[in-house]
Amino acid sequence: MVSVSWENVLILQTSFLGDTVLTLPLISEVRRRFPVKKLSVLCLPLSCELLADHPAIDEIITDDKRNTDRGWRGLRRTAARLKDKKFSLALTPHKSLRSAMILYFAGIPHRVGFRESRGWFLFHQRAARDPSRHDVERNLSVLRVFGVAPEQCQRAIELPVRPATQDSVDQKLGALGVHENDFIVGISPGSVWATKRWSIDGFGALIQLLRRKYDCKVLLFGGADDTAVVEEIQRRGGAAAVNLVGRIELRELAAAVSRCRVFITNDSAPMHIAVARKVPTVGLFCATTPELGFYPYTNDAIVVQKNLFCRPCGSHGGRRCPLGTEDCIREISPDAVLQAVAKLLDRAQDAGDTAPVSFQPELMTL
Repeated sequence: MVSVSWENVLILQTSFLGDTVLTLPLISEVRRRFPVKKLSVLCLPLSCELLADHPAIDEIITDDKRNTDRGWRGLRRTAARLKDKKFSLALTPHKSLRSAMILYFAGIPHRVGFRESRGWFLFHQRAARDPSRHDVERNLSVLRVFGVAPEQCQRAIELPVRPATQDSVDQKLGALGVHENDFIVGISPGSVWATKRWSIDGFGALIQLLRRKYDCKVLLFGGADDTAVVEEIQRRGGAAAVNLVGRIELRELAAAVSRCRVFITNDSAPMHIAVARKVPTVGLFCATTPELGFYPYTNDAIVVQKNLFCRPCGSHGGRRCPLGTEDCIREISPDAVLQAVAKLLDRAQDAGDTAPVSFQPELMTL
């Protein structure tokens, strides 16, 4: 086995926010298993905000590749910043050529990535990436070069929340009339990809069904780009839900999600955050499918989806339905989603704190 120094380690993950959440088990496992003296993470600015309080990470470095660090000059600028930090080892589950080039130009003496990376030839060691496995396991498989298989790792996604952050969020929720002991349901209706978003009508009708069945408080989550969608869903839900857009910061998202009895979400980053916070989760899979490897990585979840020949229409869904029907969205009914919510809540009540730990959700295929 090749000898490497764990003195100063970098993990690079500059993909979407959800991909960063799914890299957390790798980050934690590297810290737990190896004699790391300093562990740094290179990520996007959005991910930096989410990871700011993670106890396994000593330093977060941002690569604003879509703005100030974009293009060839931005790549070299990011690599120069890394070079100054004199990393002894770099690992990346990200398969892009740009990521491999950054590590190469940073002059990091030992670089590890995947054989399937577009920049595979710039790594000193390469691991095989099995596309049939969940992304958590795919990320962990980069450790195979050190003789560690994913099955040997602690695979649960964990996103700790500082008590001070939780207190701050609880105060914000309290000011909105939502308190810790309330029956709270969280809904996250956004996604970067339009075909991964369940319908506004569906979410609006679901809010009314939830209110009638459980007399619950409903929290609507979303980023700035989701403002118009969330406001319209709030209106169609009878103005009964609390809109959190613009009221909590991204680094507070996990704390707010933690107060939910159940979380309903599209196939997006908040789904993985809910899983990381051990909140029962209903994942709505429209254009994408669990087989792509991004399903909620827990047994405390139900994936609701429509069985259609055209799914998935892409690895991320798409900007529009290729067939023009949007059947994957329209044919998921609010009643079916409510049924999944009820099933999760009943399961939680029956299991108490003794539910077995596994990483496979239930599939509700319509």
